[in-house]
Amino acid sequence: MKLFSNTLLFKRITLLVSLVIVTLILWNTYRFFQKFKLAERAKMEIHGEAIKELNTESLADLDQNISNLPLSIISKTKDIPFILVGDDGKIKGSNNLNPKKENDPEYLKEQLEIMKSQNQPIKVDYLGKTDYIYYRDSDLLDKLTYYPLALLLILILFLAIIYLFYKTNKASETNKLWTGMAKETAHQIGTPLSSLLGWISILKMENVDETYIEEIEKDVHRLNTIANRFSKIGSKPELKKENIVTITEQAFDYLESRSSKQISFTFSSNDDEIYANLNAELFGWVIENLIKNAIDAMLGKGQLNLKIENKQKRIKITVTDTGKGMPKKLFKQIFKPGFTTKKRGWGLGLSLSKRIIEDYHNGKIFVKKSEIDKGTTFQIVLDRI
Repeated sequence: MKLFSNTLLFKRITLLVSLVIVTLILWNTYRFFQKFKLAERAKMEIHGEAIKELNTESLADLDQNISNLPLSIISKTKDIPFILVGDDGKIKGSNNLNPKKENDPEYLKEQLEIMKSQNQPIKVDYLGKTDYIYYRDSDLLDKLTYYPLALLLILILFLAIIYLFYKTNKASETNKLWTGMAKETAHQIGTPLSSLLGWISILKMENVDETYIEEIEKDVHRLNTIANRFSKIGSKPELKKENIVTITEQAFDYLESRSSKQISFTFSSNDDEIYANLNAELFGWVIENLIKNAIDAMLGKGQLNLKIENKQKRIKITVTDTGKGMPKKLFKQIFKPGFTTKKRGWGLGLSLSKRIIEDYHNGKIFVKKSEIDKGTTFQIVLDRI
């Protein structure tokens, strides 16, 4: 169990064992290939001896049954293509080649060059003459040459699967860690929240200015909302029929009142009541993330427009800023966990927003357009009730 508890050591051992197994397979394949190649050469040497016997005059004195042996050998050598060449360099015959081209001189010359490049010829001496048998590897041997390549591809695929398995496992462990931290954060916030509520009651009894108390209550409510959001991470949230205009405007107004006065905020909707199945706290979190990103991109100065459109069965929410913008290659990357263009930050805001919209609300969130030094437009698309 200690071995498996050390993930890094287990990975290395798994990889080493895999490499050893594949190396052994490749080595044995190579040895088999060489043995097969030698067996084919031995077969052609026997073939050469058979040709020699058939061209020797002494065959006339041999028994008919024995003289049939060379013919039998030649007739059974059907899997190895070869060409018989005389000592004058002329082609005297061929066998096991393409039957449609075996009478084509150019084809025979081409095949002869291939054979010369693959194997040394077999010399056949008889009656003062010399012939040469040139041959190439059989089709089976040719196919075997691709076997190591196929094995390497299988190895690469195997290693890729192992890599993806460990990467997915690591991502799962990371998600569990973040979920645990989020829930623990929500739990820890609960204690001071209860205490703050008690202090607000005391301030009311002391006849403190109601304006101050109202602002404190807003922030306490805000902290309570944040705690509820964190507590929902990692579990399927409950969706209810909600007016998306109201929820969006609440998040918009909260951040507008706490942002730089040099930013011009504009909120618009073509309808006062547009309903969708939402988790109000999580959806409000997404809107806040988009607005905060817009504020950061503008460096505290510019124009921010939020627009809600009721389009038949779809609801479209667009958040447009006049910030620094981004190149098109970052349109998808910015939604990946840990990716950020800021000097500070964990790169989790847009990643969480994407998960909330797409996994929990079955919607879409994406960068609609962006231009460097001109601004960016994010869009959310949800189903309307």
